[in-house]
Amino acid sequence: MPRTLILGTRNRKKLGELIGLLAPHGFELHTLADYPNAIEVEETGNTFAENAALKAVQQACHLQAWVLGEDSGLSVDALDGAPGVYSARFAGEGATDEKNNDLVLEKLRDVPLERRTAHYTCHATLSDPSGRIHAEVEDYCPGRIRFARQGTGGFGYDPLFEVVEYGQTFGELPGEVKAEISHRAKAIKRLVPMILKLVESGVWNGR
Repeated sequence: MPRTLILGTRNRKKLGELIGLLAPHGFELHTLADYPNAIEVEETGNTFAENAALKAVQQACHLQAWVLGEDSGLSVDALDGAPGVYSARFAGEGATDEKNNDLVLEKLRDVPLERRTAHYTCHATLSDPSGRIHAEVEDYCPGRIRFARQGTGGFGYDPLFEVVEYGQTFGELPGEVKAEISHRAKAIKRLVPMILKLVESGVWNGR
């Protein structure tokens, strides 16, 4: 029987990054877009870890399923770590990727390349249907912010975020490369053995 794991987001692009890591182990992956009755969880936490836990626990209890809550974002050193946990809504109410990117560029307008260092963070938390957290990890991907968008791949701040050793932004890098080096990929790769251990121990013995 496939084990159902719900990713606590409606972003199907995030799901695409995870299927390759978990599907081979007999997991059937879904997003909240597959569940019309999914609730909206308010991201009231002050850290990525707090928001990931809120998404995992509240949604798992509501849907009565295993849920992987994940919170991620961009932190720019010259902006004192902003946008951080506010990455998705940096430009305020009605924020879009375009508006968020524009605001980052505006705030860094006079900042030279050597001071445009930044990193992506991903915190992932796994909750069972009762709301008990069984595993969580956090990982990072360092880089810097370009002066203009480059590439059309990815989402969020990807067209601005350059991985220095590759000389390309996440928006330019091939998907298979991003799937190896991104903050989310690194976090999930560390989480997969924890998930498999839950299966082997019998803790995860149902859907």
